[in-house]
Amino acid sequence: MRVIITGGSGLIGRALANDLAKDGHEAIILTRGSRPVTNLPAGIRMEKWDGLTDQGWGKLADGADAIVNLAGENLSAGRWTAKRKRSIVESRTNPGAAVVQAVQHAAVKPRVVIQSSGVGYYGPCSRELISEDTPAANDFLAEVCQVWEGSTQGVEALGVRRVVTRSGVVLSTRSGALPRMLLPFKFFAGGPLGSGEQWLSWVHLDDEVRAVRFLIETPEADGVFNISARPVTNRQFAQAIGKVMRRPAFFKVPAFIIRLLFGEMSTVVLDGQHVSSKRLTDLGFQFCFPEAEAALKDLLGRRKN
Repeated sequence: MRVIITGGSGLIGRALANDLAKDGHEAIILTRGSRPVTNLPAGIRMEKWDGLTDQGWGKLADGADAIVNLAGENLSAGRWTAKRKRSIVESRTNPGAAVVQAVQHAAVKPRVVIQSSGVGYYGPCSRELISEDTPAANDFLAEVCQVWEGSTQGVEALGVRRVVTRSGVVLSTRSGALPRMLLPFKFFAGGPLGSGEQWLSWVHLDDEVRAVRFLIETPEADGVFNISARPVTNRQFAQAIGKVMRRPAFFKVPAFIIRLLFGEMSTVVLDGQHVSSKRLTDLGFQFCFPEAEAALKDLLGRRKN
């Protein structure tokens, strides 16, 4: 397979490219970086793009097996000022438009476009189980997910299969949310955030990559798929971290402190979603790490080796 990955220098993109290359496939990472990257594994190459158009790279879409659109600014890189909100939205809509442009110009259309999104689409939810049919919320995170998903919708009119992945928090010790979650536990000060009763939908990085591969390689996969292992409450997740790290997990961080520190962005940790991945598993996908404790043991065990 030849797979083009936008946002390929991020956590998921790097892992996906490595996984594809390991199996003998060609992974092409689109990068806006100015410095050439050397010593890439066999099967992976970088191509320059501006994140706005298909100029310079669009020809690669001709006959590609898949385009995986992961491009988007990190949501938790800073407070959500009006300026940052515009940047977050544009960092998703512009690359999506460039993907559509490349597909339009391709004589042989890619077989599938995988469009990344997140469970933030559903907004803060209580205890109800959420499926892909649950409507979007009306907060900022939901708005971001909606415009992100809509950015590549145009490829469907061109006859290209499109899959939207709404992922839970992707767990890895390399980057993302987990290293920050682990930090207080290292100092014996870990515990639940806010009430601790908010749901956390999560997925091990390996399962995230496997799910994306599965959706690329399964022709009947079409439309929206949630990607989340078995959700737990924030309190249960903190207890699992404490058990695996052999640290206490009862130092609760009050919600007002988190709101004071992070402003509107605090919704990322204080609110949650109880997401079902039944549509994905009904198609035949199986999670290697369905339980949080097993996922954490694997991830923290790798870090020590």
